[in-house]
Amino acid sequence: MRTTLKLTAAVAAAAALTLGLSACSAPSDTSSGSGKKGKDADPAAKLVVAASPTPHADILNFVREKLAKDAGLNLEVKEFNDYVLPNTATQNGDVDANFFQHKPYLDDFNKKNKTDIVPVVNVEIEPLGLYSKKDKKVGDLGSGSTIAVPNDATNEGRALKLLADNGVIKLKAGVGAEAKLSDVEDKKGVEFTELEAAQIPSRLADVDAAVINGNFAIGAKLNPAKDSLALEKAEGNPYANFLAVKKGNEGDPRIAKLVKLLNSDEVKKFIEQKFSNGAVIPAFGTPKS
Repeated sequence: MRTTLKLTAAVAAAAALTLGLSACSAPSDTSSGSGKKGKDADPAAKLVVAASPTPHADILNFVREKLAKDAGLNLEVKEFNDYVLPNTATQNGDVDANFFQHKPYLDDFNKKNKTDIVPVVNVEIEPLGLYSKKDKKVGDLGSGSTIAVPNDATNEGRALKLLADNGVIKLKAGVGAEAKLSDVEDKKGVEFTELEAAQIPSRLADVDAAVINGNFAIGAKLNPAKDSLALEKAEGNPYANFLAVKKGNEGDPRIAKLVKLLNSDEVKKFIEQKFSNGAVIPAFGTPKS
């Protein structure tokens, strides 16, 4: 997940809409209309959650269709193909929560945009992968190769670490997932193209290889287990995707219901069956502070 965070919320929204990366309805149409927020919210009011289409909206729609009614939860899912609008809509109160991001991304977003969105519950992990339509193995990449990477701070760092872990490049000693292009000690002749994460799958044929976020790989009909040249390890991965709300709304009784459902055995089974290729892995629990 990602997009350039230096844009103001207004400019980002306008740019995203222009590029066709907006929500399925305009931000002005996403208001939850649920009245009071936080612990004073009406438990019967509609809860509107912004989400990326796959796998986040898939999981939420499963909850909405199969579990929400019995739990007394009136859930609505708003799909966004962008990584800025879900957070700005949550901050502004146009939606009640969002589900699309991991903590390093949110920390970076909050810092740069002076927002106060907080994680509530972990749900799943989408391993980052290296893909190519031209090369068959990681060893084919080298001098003269062009590799596309996400242009946002946290996912670019993940991408560079993945490339370093697989010997494509060498990073400076001690640098990990916070790596920047300036931390590449030896490019080994590789050139980088920085793109918004959502745009990378459609540009895969234009480069020798690309590091693609799990949700966008799935959306582009890529099978991480079969199609990737290299895949981020899931074990010990700090990039769990979670449900998030504006600070102060953690006590919303509707959020409490959704938290319980998102970490249920039914959702675990759904994720494991729908994404049996390992592209999405359950990662339940409380996010690290």
